[in-house]
Amino acid sequence: MHTDTTGPTTHESTPRLASVHNFRDVAGNGYSTSSGTTMRRGVFYRANVLIPTGADLAVVESLGLTAVYDVRSEAEASETPDTILSAAKYTHIPILPGTIQNSALAIRTVDSAQDFMRELNRSFVTDDATRAGFSQLLTALATTPGPQLFHCTAGKDRTGWAAALLQTLAGVPQETIVDDYLLTNTYSAAYVDAAAERIAQTAAIGRADVVRVMLTVEESYLGAAFEQVGASYSSIENYLHDGLGLTADTIDALGSKLVA
Repeated sequence: MHTDTTGPTTHESTPRLASVHNFRDVAGNGYSTSSGTTMRRGVFYRANVLIPTGADLAVVESLGLTAVYDVRSEAEASETPDTILSAAKYTHIPILPGTIQNSALAIRTVDSAQDFMRELNRSFVTDDATRAGFSQLLTALATTPGPQLFHCTAGKDRTGWAAALLQTLAGVPQETIVDDYLLTNTYSAAYVDAAAERIAQTAAIGRADVVRVMLTVEESYLGAAFEQVGASYSSIENYLHDGLGLTADTIDALGSKLVA
């Protein structure tokens, strides 16, 4: 289990948004890469559901975003629509079927919840339709100019995998990628504390500890996706090329954007 405490604890130079609690820069504070370069800040942002209010909306608008990618299912996006920003093109790229929520609501134990989360992350590698969604997202990020933002509902699973792929492409060490992934638990702590009991009762799960597992992240969840990449494709390069169908030009374009 990862125990290093030298990695990021927050992205202190990225604005903290009360109404979009898991908003942050994919590059952190400018993560170092294995080649001695740093990730460019202000290029790609990640978030949970994008409904900024008041001063938060002004902050988001000030970033100069050209595009927002909503990777929630049709049902999720319809239930809680994004706030449409004035200058950013909104694109809906559904990743994961809407039925996934029904599967989650059937879970009743912590162990089952953890297993579910690991299997969910493996599906980012094994499921054809899910891979197609990630392919569309990464291709759009590569080919669209200007700062861009992508998000799902909680900003941790689908969004977390996309961010991890971008950081991997940039050459960020795995340890830093894991630390960044786990920041969801810091950024979402107040939301999880407030929501776990309420969701447990309204969704008939009945146990806040089970809901908490599904609202947070563990290293093993992201690890399951990377392990599946190794099992199915042998390398992240093969996953990007063969699994997601990204061209060399697309991968190079992402790399140029990601690294200073």
